[in-house]
Amino acid sequence: MKKSFVLFAVLFALVLGVNQNILAQNEPVMYFCEKYGNSGERGVSNRFTTGYLTVVVKSDYALELEDCSIEFQLYNSRSKKFDFYKSFSYVLDPISKYVYFEKTGENDMSFDDPGFYRVYLLDDRDKTVASALIEIVD
Repeated sequence: MKKSFVLFAVLFALVLGVNQNILAQNEPVMYFCEKYGNSGERGVSNRFTTGYLTVVVKSDYALELEDCSIEFQLYNSRSKKFDFYKSFSYVLDPISKYVYFEKTGENDMSFDDPGFYRVYLLDDRDKTVASALIEIVD
């Protein structure tokens, strides 16, 4: 009886763990490319040289965002923390599941300094919707 209870507990924990992993993959995914054009994304990577990039966010469901922002934070090796670098505001269609953020008039989307960056998609309350790390080299 004791062995079957232990076996049941282990199986229950495994099923619960698998279920949590499946749910974790439903979150919006952020990644980077050199440019977005008529044929889609060009040059997808997580390591680029300095300059302008496009940030892409994909989701299985509507993001429900209107006013949002993309924020860059640059890793400071002296303090061993990420420091605010710059931020850009955007307006989206709330039913969007796939969006890309690129250089526009006032939003230059430029990574000017080499280093490691954390990039965030933030809603109008500065809550993180999606995030990713990127390395910029000379």
